[in-house]
Amino acid sequence: MSIQIFNTLKREKEPFKPLKDGEVKMYVCGPTVYNYIHIGNARPIIVFDTVRRYFTYRGYDVKFVSNFTDVDDKLIRAANELKLTVPEVADRFIGAYFDDVDQLNVAKATVNPRVTENMDEIIQMISTLIEKGYAYESAGDVYFRTKEFKDYGKLSGQALSELQHGARVEYNERKQDELDFTLWKAAKPGEIFWESPFGNGRPGWHIECSALAKKYLGETIDIHAGGQDLVFPHHEDEIAQSEAATGKTFANYWMHNAFLNIDGEKMSKSLGNFITLHDVLKDNDPNVIRFFMLSVHYRKPITLNDAILEDAKNGLERLMIAYQNIDHRIQTDDGEYVEEAHEDEWLEQLTELKQAFEDDMDDDFNTANAITTFHELAKRANIYLSKETVSVNVLREFLSMMRLFAEVLGLKLENTQTDSLDDSEVEALIEERLQARNERNFARADEIRDILKEKNIILEDTAQGTRFRRG
Repeated sequence: MSIQIFNTLKREKEPFKPLKDGEVKMYVCGPTVYNYIHIGNARPIIVFDTVRRYFTYRGYDVKFVSNFTDVDDKLIRAANELKLTVPEVADRFIGAYFDDVDQLNVAKATVNPRVTENMDEIIQMISTLIEKGYAYESAGDVYFRTKEFKDYGKLSGQALSELQHGARVEYNERKQDELDFTLWKAAKPGEIFWESPFGNGRPGWHIECSALAKKYLGETIDIHAGGQDLVFPHHEDEIAQSEAATGKTFANYWMHNAFLNIDGEKMSKSLGNFITLHDVLKDNDPNVIRFFMLSVHYRKPITLNDAILEDAKNGLERLMIAYQNIDHRIQTDDGEYVEEAHEDEWLEQLTELKQAFEDDMDDDFNTANAITTFHELAKRANIYLSKETVSVNVLREFLSMMRLFAEVLGLKLENTQTDSLDDSEVEALIEERLQARNERNFARADEIRDILKEKNIILEDTAQGTRFRRG
């Protein structure tokens, strides 16, 4: 089965056929870096990092580009409020962005282009659109003639006569038509600006992604992705200006994730439920946040609240415990205990689970089903571990399979939480507890267990001895 992608442009699943065999050119709209990103921004970051990981697993060379919008009205306002320059604001929050998403185990993009470092390419694309009659200058601004692009509305499925632009497109009397959108904004007094043939100013929001995708990936790319809120007007405008400029298809596949809601309501500052990823990570394990984001198919809305996060924590913990128990059994068994009659049967089951996982991910990157398959893998691992005699070959295959699933999903199965005791101190207390139990000093044994529990260390008594994990 080939990878199937739900293409927003076609409104159906399609088999993925790359422009070039073995290669994926993928562009994902990045953040506007005037503040910390909000928790909703984390969803496309995690989702499309996972899409990238799966393509890599399937043998593709993925060229992954995600931009930073480092100049716009919001950055100018933030610079004034913080008494910094626009580049200083951008530098601060680009650094914060990487600090946050690194915790989520998000792989670095092939390139993260900044708008301010690619102004020549943006100005050149605008000039091309003017030369072709798709854009016009007006009092230092430049606008795109929306009605000149006959396919406008094909991504969002809206008729041109019914379209109304969002808040980021301002209507003013300098436009020839109210649906025309801004390619270049004339600089206001005191604002940051760049010189151009149209006068001093800065680019509009939409043109930057078209120019950056063309520069770093080419005139036609395989996949363009982002949040559902970008379908219109941002991605619709990108298609219009890119295809008007080049005369070629801009992107063959368009992918969009659904919204993240807070307690069932859309996140917004007006409702007082606007939460930054930075704040969420102060109180929650990043590994749990990633698991939570992948527990629902990316095209379905997802709700964040404490109860759901607790469920995600428990679900991830079950996988981690199974993985750590397998690893512990391998490390503590003295020899290769092989059940000749059953080893092949277990290995066959593992092969079937691997195929099921791939089928899940092939089906439009269905991470929710893939996690269900992951849990089935952990369940069978626990059943196998309950046997007195096991095959080390099967144990190693369980371990390898769990690592494979985790790598594709970007999850960490080793405990990453820190505490005040190092491993040697924990082992010493475990040894003291064992001695206390042998001496029937159960009060001291229980006291040691409680001490370790307070340090977030959980003991598990197994047939192979006592082991610990950090909870």
